[in-house]
Amino acid sequence: MLSEPLTLYKLMTLYMLKQVKFPLSGSQLSEFFLDKEYAAYFTLQQVLKELKDAHLITSQTVRNTSLYEITREGEETLSFFGKKISPAIIEDMNAFLSANRMRLRDEVGVTAEFYKSTEQDYMVHCEVREGRSILLNLQLCVPDKEQAEAMCNRWNTSNQIIYSFIMRELLRDDR
Repeated sequence: MLSEPLTLYKLMTLYMLKQVKFPLSGSQLSEFFLDKEYAAYFTLQQVLKELKDAHLITSQTVRNTSLYEITREGEETLSFFGKKISPAIIEDMNAFLSANRMRLRDEVGVTAEFYKSTEQDYMVHCEVREGRSILLNLQLCVPDKEQAEAMCNRWNTSNQIIYSFIMRELLRDDR
């Protein structure tokens, strides 16, 4: 085991990001570290910043949520030093990921955000991903911010119905 806690937390973060085929949000990582009492919130934020500064992870912000993914350099670092994580900690991480994998994936696989366009209306961007593959990418123009917010909120609860409808209509055989 490592004597330097920050180094251990960095390796743990890299391990978790490597084990999933989709990005994890800061709040999802926090859920594990805080619930298991491995690290405090601000310590985890420092770890994420240092990993990002070292190009071992990347982050993308989608609608006020930071999403983290491991880089190739992060994977190489983990392959060299990952053995320093104790088996008990690996067991904790694997149990958390196993118990929550579908929920974690769904939370980051469905996104909706909006922004003001140059035409003074709002563009709503909705997406469904599976891993790194985009299953559906929908962009709509609406006249005001309230409609854009409502659409983003509705997307989170109705995306499966909308996706099914689009697929059914596009694949319908009208011979």
